[in-house]
Amino acid sequence: MKDEDLTFLKFTEGETPNDMELDEKILMQDTSYKCPTYIHRTPPCQGSCPAGEDIRGWLNIVRGIEKPPVDGDGNEMDWKDYAFLRSTDANPFPAIMGRVCPAPCEDGCNRNEVEDHVGINAVEHFIGDHALENKLSLRGAGPDTGKHIALIGGGIASLTAAYQLRRLGHAATIFEAHDKLGGMMRYGIPGYRTPREVLDGEIKRILDMGVTVKTGVKIGKDIQFEDLERDYDAVFVGIGAQSGTPIPIPGAAEASNCISGVAFLEAFNDGRLQHGAQKVLVIGGGDTAMDVAAVARRLGHIKQSHEKDRPEYVILGQTAHDVASVAKRQGADVTVVYRRPVDKMPATKDEVRHVRAEGVEIIGSLVPLEVVMEGPDRAKALRVATADWSTGKMQIVEGSEQDIECDLIVAAIGQVGDLQGLEELDNGWGLINADEHFRWPDRKGIFVAGDVIKPHLLTTAVGQASIAVNAIDHYLRGEEQEKPPKVNVHHFDLLEKLRESGHEPGEYDHVAREGTDSADYAVHNYDDRAYNQIVPSDELFLGHWQYDARFHRKENHIGDQNVLGHFDERLYGPDSDQARKEADRCMSCGMCFECDNCVIYCPQDAIFRVKKSDRTHGRYVDTDYGKCIGCHICADVCPSGYIKMGLGE
Repeated sequence: MKDEDLTFLKFTEGETPNDMELDEKILMQDTSYKCPTYIHRTPPCQGSCPAGEDIRGWLNIVRGIEKPPVDGDGNEMDWKDYAFLRSTDANPFPAIMGRVCPAPCEDGCNRNEVEDHVGINAVEHFIGDHALENKLSLRGAGPDTGKHIALIGGGIASLTAAYQLRRLGHAATIFEAHDKLGGMMRYGIPGYRTPREVLDGEIKRILDMGVTVKTGVKIGKDIQFEDLERDYDAVFVGIGAQSGTPIPIPGAAEASNCISGVAFLEAFNDGRLQHGAQKVLVIGGGDTAMDVAAVARRLGHIKQSHEKDRPEYVILGQTAHDVASVAKRQGADVTVVYRRPVDKMPATKDEVRHVRAEGVEIIGSLVPLEVVMEGPDRAKALRVATADWSTGKMQIVEGSEQDIECDLIVAAIGQVGDLQGLEELDNGWGLINADEHFRWPDRKGIFVAGDVIKPHLLTTAVGQASIAVNAIDHYLRGEEQEKPPKVNVHHFDLLEKLRESGHEPGEYDHVAREGTDSADYAVHNYDDRAYNQIVPSDELFLGHWQYDARFHRKENHIGDQNVLGHFDERLYGPDSDQARKEADRCMSCGMCFECDNCVIYCPQDAIFRVKKSDRTHGRYVDTDYGKCIGCHICADVCPSGYIKMGLGE
């Protein structure tokens, strides 16, 4: 069978629909007392996005279903500009996220039940690059509230928090120990994955909103934490986790050439480390380990004539490489060892695929036992043993010990925050506790987000920072916060869309009357359940969707022979047509996308399109309940699960 011939079947051959929840149907011949309501629910892509982006929203804008607003002269905003504004409501870094986010949204995509997920990252990549190329600005700052918040750390959490604070009208000052902002985006991820001109462009947009920045300032050393508490209305802590976890094996602490992955990447990203070692051994299975391995292959090594040229001395900050020495670089042998099987590595599959193609050897089920020393302070090998995971638990295979020779051992097994000067906040694990609103639970006025809570994705820090800013705003207003909603994301707001398109409901005069179904002060038969419900695939009419192959971004395939000194980007973003075509694969789960199925298949002509003059996204169809017989057909043929039979209960 060819892929293009695939057809979705509700039931397999021989299966009968006697589990179809007939109590929900309540059909008497072809009628019931239930009528359709239009239920806005959260799509699983958005529910899976740690930043809570309105993914369905900006995909519908790209594909042309949701129309941009029109200005006073009747000119419609460019759809690309509008998609950028919608995407950055939640995340001010679309160009960065489109490149490096491992896209848990794509794992949750209901389109996986048809053939393959929507290429969400590729479309976001396009939106972000379009905004940079056209020098688009973020939404402006809100009216000044007179409140001022200090933000510790200049990484993605603090930058996102500063952006959201300025939108609310609060002043924001960022204190960063490094000379430049960016945190792990700059110092933890190689530039060929987060190009510096892209990163700088997206940071500049935030600073242009009126954010004050003080670089080269370390809290606890240059300024005391209690001074910030005294001088500012609230303090946000977003320092990340830029200290590596040491390897808990004998010899690791004594060996100068046994260093952490975050220290290795920081030395490379700030330009100090120009070449590595001939035999590099990386311990770990996450994306940081993959980045270290890929960078080590690109850096290669030189036959060092001076001890100070050894990479460990550069990484530890004792010296720096002469840039001219790169001309002498030769290749490096790089091996990654991980204690679990390779297919259990937490690194994204694409990163694993890339580093293998670039000549990195990855060996799973090897457990580090000891650093084998050469002299009092230098490692010459790593002693490992084979692990057997067949029982589900790790068992060391007796007699399997072996030594892997190496000149440099890089441990990428975990990260913690640098809490020197912030010891009061330390939870004992080198991290900081936070409650469900991302408040520090031990004292009011202190908020925290990002890797310093628990190292995770960049997009996780974005989502946490947005929730923390909401908590800061409540705190500054003296308002108590309720328990957060079950689905705590940036939801599509129909009322805001009605206002934007000039269809705002009229003012309610509180006079009791009949016939309110035609009144202009209410939005009829529309139920917003997005705050507590995610629409599953089994509530969609999947038979509507034909097989349509996903767009794959073109890759810069370097190979293992050309990797030395190669620091160009790996991925090329889609063009406008490719982005629109890929966005058109979105199933718009939980929101009408104007397919007309319900209008076409209604046997009573009870469902009708809203008058064009009154129509906007989310208000495309309506029901004449005088004609509706409750046959359920409209709900059955709705591809997006937007219609639910419920009115009349």
